[in-house]
Amino acid sequence: MNTLSSELKSPEPSVSIGRLWTGRVLSILPALFLLLDGVMKLMRPEIVVKTTVQIGYSEDIIVPLGIVLLVSTILYLIPQTSVLGAILLTGAVATNARIGSPLFSHILFPVYIGVLIWGDFFFVTRG
Repeated sequence: MNTLSSELKSPEPSVSIGRLWTGRVLSILPALFLLLDGVMKLMRPEIVVKTTVQIGYSEDIIVPLGIVLLVSTILYLIPQTSVLGAILLTGAVATNARIGSPLFSHILFPVYIGVLIWGDFFFVTRG
């Protein structure tokens, strides 16, 4: 019985404290930004409506987009679903490239967020 119970216990983490905290910071920074972005889409202030329409989306899609963003971010924050959440969150580059947005301010910003999201997996193996 002792052997079975010891096999069912989760293994001790083999990650250093420094790597663990680096991973946490790398995951919380983009998550906070994305949670704020999702909430702003639900609230629909004028600037959000204007920029969403500017990049080619209908005004009717703002709230559903906010819901998808919040769900994807929550999935990312749950260790068991973090990879799925990360995949769902790293899809914004194509939209900005398609409409000819400025490279450093609009196209690369989602890339920076994606690097932070995926950098977390480099520092700490999740799930």
